[in-house]
Amino acid sequence: MAISINELPGVGAEILGVDLAGGLDSSELEAIKKTFAHHGLVFFRDQAISETDHIELAKRFGDINVNRFFASNPDYPEIAMVSKEPDQIANIGGGWHTDHSYDQEPALGSILVARELPPAGGDTWFTSMYKAYDNLSDGLKETLEGLSAVHSAKHVFGPQAGYAATESASGRIGNAGATIELEDPIHPVVISHPLSGRKALYVNAAFTLRFDGWTAEESAPLLAYLYEHAIDDANVTRFKWEKGSVAFWDNRATWHFAQNDYQGQRRVMHRITIDGCALQAAKH
Repeated sequence: MAISINELPGVGAEILGVDLAGGLDSSELEAIKKTFAHHGLVFFRDQAISETDHIELAKRFGDINVNRFFASNPDYPEIAMVSKEPDQIANIGGGWHTDHSYDQEPALGSILVARELPPAGGDTWFTSMYKAYDNLSDGLKETLEGLSAVHSAKHVFGPQAGYAATESASGRIGNAGATIELEDPIHPVVISHPLSGRKALYVNAAFTLRFDGWTAEESAPLLAYLYEHAIDDANVTRFKWEKGSVAFWDNRATWHFAQNDYQGQRRVMHRITIDGCALQAAKH
């Protein structure tokens, strides 16, 4: 079966006709890289990949970032366990965010493989930060292109954060926040995407604290507007997981939101995150 690409109306594209476990030839890999750079999000269906296959696939795109917060697969430390047990109420990623904006060199992206799914629910929603930027007014684009923003994970994973304490106790976070040094990096608000060169909006509700040089109070109204603007229905794809589903998203070009609508059910996903690079501001 020849490779084919089905562009989705919100964000991303489904790539059909490839066997990720069978290894990718040069033309398949190039097609995936090109589609990934353009859309920031690709999906694969009906795959049967082992943990080793998952690791080898990730290495085709860069160095693996071993997650310092989530519990790792006991046999494959490169793989983070994104799990929710039947007795747990909160889930991992249950709000709009992008991963690793709290790092000086934010992650390129993540490859998520469905391992155990609830009978219904547990979809993941994605939105495009390319479209979020493109759909701003020219005046606001000009204003934002002169700004940077402060990002942090201290309020989420720091030693005093409720999430860190709760999830460490449950075993879903592999390290206590107190043992990990956390910084507050500053990134451009509008970036020139490292792969595509396209302009993308780079703030998110989970980890962006304020604009650099502004107070939190001054920043809050504009950030709130940008967050609401970014999740316009026209920008969003709601991905329904099935057996054999694989998603690969770019953290510099998308947000995602794991839906928490399967209480009392088990959901187990395997995630590998790939190292990225320092982000550059888009030129006017």
